[in-house]
This record gives sequence, C-alpha cells and structure tokens, in this order.
Amino acid sequence: MTAQRLTGTTAPEARAVDDVLLTSADPLGEARRHVAEAALSDGTVGRVGLELEFHLVDLVHPARRPTWAEAQRLADRIGPLPSRSLVTLEPGGQIELSTPPADDVVSAVAALRADRQVLGRRLREEGFGAAPLGADLARPVARINPHPRYHAMEMHFDALGCAGAGKEMMSATAALQVNLDAGPAAGWADRLTLIRTLVPMLVAASSTSPFLGGRSSGWHSMRQGTWQGIDHGRSDPVPRGEPTEAWAGYALDAPVMLVSAGGQLRPVTSRVSFADWLRGSAPFGRRPSMSDLDYHLTTLFPPVRPRGYVEIRCLDALPDRWWPALAALVVTLVDDPVAADEAAVLCAPVADAWHTAARAGLDDPQVRAAVQGCADLAARRVPAGLRAEVEDYAELIASGRTPSGELRRRVGQADPFVVLEEEAHA
Repeated sequence: MTAQRLTGTTAPEARAVDDVLLTSADPLGEARRHVAEAALSDGTVGRVGLELEFHLVDLVHPARRPTWAEAQRLADRIGPLPSRSLVTLEPGGQIELSTPPADDVVSAVAALRADRQVLGRRLREEGFGAAPLGADLARPVARINPHPRYHAMEMHFDALGCAGAGKEMMSATAALQVNLDAGPAAGWADRLTLIRTLVPMLVAASSTSPFLGGRSSGWHSMRQGTWQGIDHGRSDPVPRGEPTEAWAGYALDAPVMLVSAGGQLRPVTSRVSFADWLRGSAPFGRRPSMSDLDYHLTTLFPPVRPRGYVEIRCLDALPDRWWPALAALVVTLVDDPVAADEAAVLCAPVADAWHTAARAGLDDPQVRAAVQGCADLAARRVPAGLRAEVEDYAELIASGRTPSGELRRRVGQADPFVVLEEEAHA
C-alpha cells in the first residue's frame, strides 16, 4: 500500500472495463481470492487520512441548490490547497476534501483544518459557503451530477424498492471518514472486530442529521437511517470472521448495481449477485471481467470497508467545532492499545445496536453509557495536541447535550434554512 492510497482513489466512473476475464475452471474461487488478497495490506499502524464532505450553499439564496455547472466551477477555482487535499464533488453537489496520509492524527487534523480554511475563504469569495453536516437540513433532495453512473444508480435503487433512500444517500448526506492503516496481518481480525464494535457508538456520538430535506423523522441520525434504508446487501456491516475472507464473501453475495455494455453503464434492475454472474446465471449477455469485479467493489458501502487500508465510514460530517474531536476520538480508540482494550469493553453492550444508535442515539441508556465512557476515555488518552478539543466534546456529552440535539434545538428556534446558512457561513 502506498501512502497516497490511504485516501487518494481513482474515480470509479473513470475506470474502463478491460478484457481480463475470470477464466479459470473455478471463477468463483478466483474472484474470492482476488478480493481477499486486495482487502488489507500488511504493515504498521499509525498513519491517518481524513475525508470531510460539505453541502454547498448559496449564501445569497440558501434555499437554492447550486447547479452542476456552478459546483464544477467552484471546485475548479479552489486551486492547490496548502496540505494537498484532493477536492471532489458528490452527486448532490457536496464538495469533499481528502487529505494525504499523515503520520498521526494531530498532523491529519492540522492538514484538514488548513485546507478547510482555504476552501471556506475561496468559496466565500464566490458567494458560497460549505456546511459540514450529516444531512442537508433544509433543501429538497435533488441530484445535480448528470453522470451516467449516478443516473444508473438511481434506476437500480428504484427497481429494488429503495428509491427514496438511495437518492437521499447520494444527494443529501455528508460524512467524516477516517482512514487507518490495516496494521500487521496477525492482528487484522482483532482490529476489524474492534472497529466493528465501535460503530454504533460512533454513529450516536457523531450525529449532526436530525433533519433531512426540511423534515424530521425523529431519528437521532437521519443520515444513518438513510443508509440503513438502501439495499442491505451493500450497506450492512461485513459479517464477523477472518476479515479478508468475510469481505470477499460479502462482495460476491452483494447485488450488482451497474454493468458496462457497449461503452455505457446500464443499471441492473433485478437483484443479481456478483456470484450469480460468475455462475453464468445473470442476464447480462457476457461473462464478468476483473475490472467488473473491481468496479463492483466501489458500489458497496458497509460502515467499515477494507481498501488495503481501513475506511471508517459511519460518522456524520460535523461542524468545525466538533469534527477534530471525533476524528481524534476514533483514532485514539483504535490505535492506542490501552484505549482500544477499554473501548471494546465499553462498547460491547451496544456492539450490534446499529438501529438503536441511529434512531434513539443517547436517549438509549446503553448507547449513552458507551458514548460518554468512550468520550471520557479518549480525553484521557488522546495526544496532547488534540486534548482540548476532545475534552470539550466530552464535557458536551457529560452535560446531557449532543451535536444532533444542539442542531435540533436551533432548528426549533428558527428553521432549517437559517441553521444551514449559519453553518455554511461558519
């Protein structure tokens, strides 16, 4: 694994399907080995990459969603950033910063902070702001990226009965993603089990999505509710077990979303697993290639995804006053051996409480105990350079408040558009 690959990836739509077919006598076994061998890279731990998504907001007319041409123009005008973060756009016009790998979480946070400040300043010069929130609180859900990949994704979700959640996931949600080294191969199973155990606690701890599209479902995290509403075969957690084999099994059992045909992406409108395609029982008119398999992996969205390194994808995007603390909390609880052992015990009672954490959040006593315990633990073990931020977050939780609750209170005092505009100005 190269350092750049910890966060830098090739855009899926830029990849061409080649003619390297799965041609062995056992194509299913060949595919399983291919996915398992690429899942994790043997090495040390310590490096951190961060990705933060923002909702683009017109500061003069915050109820108006930017056009795709405007979003592209804004992204192009940002120019080189001081920490060399990549700038990309999501289907709803969300803009994303992805840092290069840093040697530790303090350096990673400093890099993202520096680039986020420049991003905000350059967008304001153009009359726009960037709101790092788990969901677009106010504007109606709409996809503005016209690329065939996203049109085909919408058609796939529609055919499988999750059109609303699919469109919301693509166009109205935003995340803070933490990318970590896989570490030594001998420790992969324990490391992935720990991260999986932490996920419900992290969902509850990070939520900033009590509203989505101007409405409230009553869920603590509507972003997570949306992700849980798409096909479970591509959004549920990877099953427990030896992590590379578990990921390979998950990937091959997952439904195929898109198929390249005649140089175009065609949506799959029935539930056909990649394993079905390998067995010859898919109605696609051709055999799959290795590039088909690699592309298929980019359409899978579990909360923890192996990419050579480990993507932790379950956190809502958070405003600047909170995301450094959550990034530091994640890295401390995973990479500090003492903190990792204690966190595993704290989170064991809610290790499978995915739905409860997203719906009830800290209103559930067990979830609250896990979040408060982990916040206090991280405040004790975090590197000195981020201790103040984590202590402030731990005090927030200890006071009975949460980022999601604070946003809900503000929306109740004004309305979603006011809060969206305030966060974009910040």
